[in-house]
Amino acid sequence: MESIFVSTFALIFLAELGDKTQLTAMALALRYPWRRIFIGIAAAFVVLNLAAVLVGKVLFLLLPIFWVTLVSALLFLYFGYSTLRHACADADDDAPPPPAASAVRTAFVMIFMAELGDKTQLVTASQAARYSGSLAGMASVFSASTLALWSVSLLGIFAGRQLVRYIPVCWIHRAAGVMFLLFGLLMAIRCFSM
Repeated sequence: MESIFVSTFALIFLAELGDKTQLTAMALALRYPWRRIFIGIAAAFVVLNLAAVLVGKVLFLLLPIFWVTLVSALLFLYFGYSTLRHACADADDDAPPPPAASAVRTAFVMIFMAELGDKTQLVTASQAARYSGSLAGMASVFSASTLALWSVSLLGIFAGRQLVRYIPVCWIHRAAGVMFLLFGLLMAIRCFSM
């Protein structure tokens, strides 16, 4: 079981390095407290990986990938617009911090929609199918995939927090807004080229 865990962890971790999930975690950590962001991200990955391991490809038969991609594109476009609109508004120290539920909910929805049907969920589903003969094998796939995604997200969160030392928050928010818009546009193009 150790080899299943190590191979799955390495595969998922390397696949997500520099991916939109890590960049999204980085951008969200600049807007919200990191612990709240991580709770939302962690919960989204638990749900996604549980679905990948238990349901596998059936999930993708029930939910057409076109609609999943379209909703993801629209969410990223909305968050891009919203981030750009308020990019420099957070420069005021008098502004109250966003409520905890809002930060957790935003992180959960963004990660859930961005990762539903993404390569790492498909890899997790295929790894689970490969080791579906044993409950321990499937548990190893689930735990390795989840821990790898959490690790990559935490790296993104803390990298984002370090950027603030060198680049003004206003500019980082602008870059994050542009990044969200680009992800949204790329997803929309992918959606309509299916």
